[in-house]
Amino acid sequence: MDSFSLFDENYKIVCDKIQNAANSVGKNFEDITLLAATKTVPVETINYSFEKGIKYMGENRVQEFLSKEEALNKGFHRHFIGTLQTNKVKQIVGKVELIQSVDSVKLAKEISKQSVARNITSNVLIEINIGSEENKSGLDKSKINEILAEISEMNGIFVKGLMTLGPIFENNLQKSKFFEEMYKIYIDNRGKIKDNIDIGILSMGMSDDFDLAIKCGATMVRVGSALYGKRNYN
Repeated sequence: MDSFSLFDENYKIVCDKIQNAANSVGKNFEDITLLAATKTVPVETINYSFEKGIKYMGENRVQEFLSKEEALNKGFHRHFIGTLQTNKVKQIVGKVELIQSVDSVKLAKEISKQSVARNITSNVLIEINIGSEENKSGLDKSKINEILAEISEMNGIFVKGLMTLGPIFENNLQKSKFFEEMYKIYIDNRGKIKDNIDIGILSMGMSDDFDLAIKCGATMVRVGSALYGKRNYN
């Protein structure tokens, strides 16, 4: 099966799952933003998915994004969803609509610095390590108030919401525990609106658990292999 046909088949399945999950918690399909995680996916396939209805895409690696940037459909909402090193911030600032992976004050300061230098404002999500896993990026959940307070004093950066990579469990009850905890953090901070903080997005859930994440409160899901098939990440 070619990549276009595979996408067509998978896209229908993903949309049906989103619809069912949203309906189960009193939401509509339109309440959920489906972001295509396009790591290793050829530009031709990414652009085909735009024609079929995908409007949001996210890349994990700065160099890969830059290599695709010019060829991507101009209509895409372009996000950066991977770990971002401070020395690469200057390469990505101003080129994406949203940086989803701000996990430290140091990174936020660099985004602020590079954005001010370009006279722009960069939208970001704060990434939380909800499972407190040593091998995963993300801010310790106990530090959320601290980082928001510091960012509130920065120029050139705007916090639009929160993001997490949930722990891997085969048992949905275990996963739900962490998704529900993340949703509580989201709700607790959603009303804390300041000049450059207005938390409205909860980016949570990937190919293997996006429907569960929606049931637990996600407003955005990042789906890769469930749309494009298994890929070689080496």
